[in-house]
Parts: sequence; C-alpha cells; structure tokens
Amino acid sequence: MFVARKDELNKINEALKQPGNAVLIYGKRRVGKTRLIQEALSTQKKPFVYYECKKGTIKENVDAFTKMLAEQKIVDFLPSFDNFVDVFAFMNTLSGGYVVAIDEYPYLSTFTDSQIVDSDFQNIIDNRLKNISLILSGSQISIMKDMLSEGNALYGRFETVIHLHELTYKEATAFYPSKSPYEKVAFYSVFGGSPFVLNQLREDETLEQNIVRTILSDNNPVNLYASNMLLTDYVNAVNAERILAVIGNGKKKYSDIESKLFSSNNGNLAKQLKTLTSIELVRQVSPINKPNDAKKRYYEIDDNLIRFYYAYVYNNKSSLQMLGEQTFYNEMIADTLTKDFIPRRFEDICRSFFADLARAGKLKGITNIGTYYYDDVKARKSGEFDVALEYKGEYEIYEAKFFKGPMQLDDIHREAEQIKDINEIKIRKLGFISINGFEKQEDGYSYYTGEDLYN
Repeated sequence: MFVARKDELNKINEALKQPGNAVLIYGKRRVGKTRLIQEALSTQKKPFVYYECKKGTIKENVDAFTKMLAEQKIVDFLPSFDNFVDVFAFMNTLSGGYVVAIDEYPYLSTFTDSQIVDSDFQNIIDNRLKNISLILSGSQISIMKDMLSEGNALYGRFETVIHLHELTYKEATAFYPSKSPYEKVAFYSVFGGSPFVLNQLREDETLEQNIVRTILSDNNPVNLYASNMLLTDYVNAVNAERILAVIGNGKKKYSDIESKLFSSNNGNLAKQLKTLTSIELVRQVSPINKPNDAKKRYYEIDDNLIRFYYAYVYNNKSSLQMLGEQTFYNEMIADTLTKDFIPRRFEDICRSFFADLARAGKLKGITNIGTYYYDDVKARKSGEFDVALEYKGEYEIYEAKFFKGPMQLDDIHREAEQIKDINEIKIRKLGFISINGFEKQEDGYSYYTGEDLYN
C-alpha cells in the first residue's frame, strides 16, 4: 500500500522531467524510500533503471548494474566497465532519455574511500547526465547528510533533496481506518509510522493480538526489524543497545544514562548519543522555556516501535522465552501499557496536532510548541506541562489525558487547581485534550477530543 507522500512524489517527478537533474532521498531503514522511488519510476514515460547497491567493490557493483542494463533490454550486449563514470558516459551515447535510481548508495563505500565515490558521482552529475535523470538514495543517514555538507564533492549538486520521515500519526491510520481514535492512538504509540511495520498489522485484530503476533514472536518481520535495527548501521551495536535499554520508555538526562551504564566521563557516551540521534533513533529534547539549560535537557527514544521493544522486550527476552508470547503480554505488558506507555506517546501526538494547526495557519501569533518546565519557589511547585504553546511570552497550556472514558469534571477542577498558584508563567489559556471526550465542558477552558485530533 502506498500511503501519503504526495508532496515528495510531486517533487521527485518535477525534478525528473529535466535530464541532468539529480535527486537525493534519505531516511532511516524501512521508512518507505524504496517504495517512494518505485512509485515515482512507475509514472515515468521514459525507460528507467532501479539498482540497489550491495556491500562489495565498485567493480562488483558496476558489473551488477551493467548486467541489469542488458536484462532490461536497454543494451543488447553486456558491456564491461571499471567504474560508474564510464557507465554513465556510455549511457549518454544511447538514444532517448533515461531515469537511473541507485539505492543504498553508501554501500558503494564499503571497500572504497567515500570521498572517491562522491567525487566520481560529482563528475557524473556535472558531465555525464546529458540524457539521464539520477536518483541517489540511502539509509545511513549520517553518510547521506555528509553529502549535503559544503566540504563534500556532491555539495550543491542535487536539484531536489528529500529527507523521508515516518508517516505521521494521521497518515498511519490508513492501515487501520476503522479503529476508534482511542485505538488509533494506541496503535501508533506502539507501532509508529514505518510503512514496513504497518503493513504487517491486521486491522481486524486488537492491539493486544497484533503485539503478541508481531513484536513478541521471534520470527515475525516486526520482531526482526526491532531487534536487528542497530546491526546494519551502528558499529558499536552493543553499547547502543545498552543506551536504548537505559532510556526505555522514559526521559533520561545525560548524567542518568552515564550513571546507569557505569560509564566514565570520557566523552564516549556523547559520541554514541550523537550517532543514535543522527540515525533518528534517539532525540535530544529541552523544554521550550529552557532551551539552553543542560540540566533540563534529556534524551528519549524517537521511534515508537523501538521504544516499545526496549521498554518491554529487550531486558526480558528470557522471560518471553519461558512464558510464551501471550502470558508474557499478560504479565509484563498489559498492566502498564495504557497507564504509562501509551499516555506518554499521546502527549507527543497532541504536540504534533498543534504543530499541524500552526503549519495550516490556524494558530496566529504562535512562536513555539513543546513542553514547559516550571519551578515556582513561592508556590513550592515544580514539574513539566505536557503541551505548551508559546505566544511571545505568554503560554497556552494543555493537559493531555488518555482515559478509557470521558474526562470527568472533577479531574478538570483538580488540574486547574494545581496550576492556578504557579506564578512564574503567564498562562493566557488553559485547555484539556481528552481522547474520549468530556463528561461536561465548563466555560473558561479549551477542549479537544480524539475526534478533533483525527479530523
């Protein structure tokens, strides 16, 4: 199933209209890059070649590429070349126009200096695309981003650059459209927005049934994806796994992670966190009112499925083997899933909801969206608001509630009472987001329900 990606598809197709243009597409594994490329190629009226690089020498990849040219009848013989520069020079002598897509481009650097590979493709883009449009794609995000840096040979060579992210919480519902807003939030909170993962789900099954059948089953593609995510792109996978296990379902400060890992203050943890951030598994977050306060900065896992795996499965593999999938779910997951894990993800969804409204121009005057940390000495209260919208020194504050039923009036009064004595923040509006609506709505507050989030 090809879902969303209309803007990205239009940008690619527009760039491919003109021979000589090059497109760069990158994003983490299983995010849908190959499917996007295939969709773009399927709309082309001119011949195309799609080649996925393998971890081998340049010569091995060149030979495999030219063999594909022969198999697709682009040439009627099997030519021999030593490098891709010569391949593209030859293709320029062919009549007609072509689109060439080279996927997993970083694999070309397995046995060859990446600077040499990038220099060759600079030559190709500058001089060997007379009748060819080119797509380069890859999953090793740090390498792909380096191609966009000023010191790289390929800097400035791409007509279009697409950093492909997971599907949003709204887009993901295409895989379970009949579910209620409560269920949609739960599914997204556990499985995230990877099209590969979402394709493994069964809409006629409950969240529990899908978890048991996929994430908790040894040979299921979703389990293999989660457990092997780090093996292909991260050199020190063992340390990365330990870091993710420490962060789990929470928000961890640098010092907390360092303490849990019994790590010395030698800078290695900072390098590892930087790498995990660059491949979009971990994100560094600060409250919007404390952006430069290192003491308030924390790390959390940025991929919902990976977060679930390290929160529940990674440290409990022996129990899973002993108990079996269903009993493991009942004993180790069921009690906290809707009380702790999903509500934390719901807060992220609520912030995304307001970001969508801001991008659509429906929130005038807004300058930032995030969490807000307060430490009111006079009121002797400290903590963090789930959702904060900043308006030039004033804030709208929203409390996000993932309740099985409507939010009760007593809950609203209790939340409002706790907030009213905090003097350090100028609150222009207090609101509530309840996934299953409200028992009653009193004047003076803003209200959003699950239906609002998905409209």
